[in-house]
Amino acid sequence: MSRIGKKPVAITSGVTAQIENGQLTVKGPKGTLTMGLSDHVEYAVDGDAITIKPANTSKVARSHWGMQRTLVANLVEGVSNGFTKILDIKGVGYRASAQGKTIKLQLGYSHDVDLAVPEGLEVKTPDQTTIEITGIDKQKVGQFAAEIREWRKPEPYKGKGVAYRGEYIFRKEGKKK
Repeated sequence: MSRIGKKPVAITSGVTAQIENGQLTVKGPKGTLTMGLSDHVEYAVDGDAITIKPANTSKVARSHWGMQRTLVANLVEGVSNGFTKILDIKGVGYRASAQGKTIKLQLGYSHDVDLAVPEGLEVKTPDQTTIEITGIDKQKVGQFAAEIREWRKPEPYKGKGVAYRGEYIFRKEGKKK
């Protein structure tokens, strides 16, 4: 029995949801998101809540139950509030700057790294060592943050690199004399 799946997803004010043609469409003040529905789970929009139940008692249906409920909750959260990931850059000469629909990273390579910002995301650089990624789709925000971080992961000796805000980097001791 899924503890997460049992809870209905509350639809906040200003958000509407409808199911048609195997798609769940959620509209809110920040935009519209759609999601394909799983055959193993039953969905129902009941006024101010969306309920998710397994279609049968099979193990596959029960395993999809909690995950589908979380995906639906992310849709509602995204169109009402949006999602933000903040990356911190640490290192001498490491910096970032957002220029329209591209972000320019200087991460110690012989060349600058230019990345195109995906559609539906907004990237800001309040200062040279901070990158803020915002959008309504949690998967897109997290994926783009991971792609930026992949260029220079934090290393364990000095902690240099691109890290998520609040991420703990295990630091190794140096040589002892």
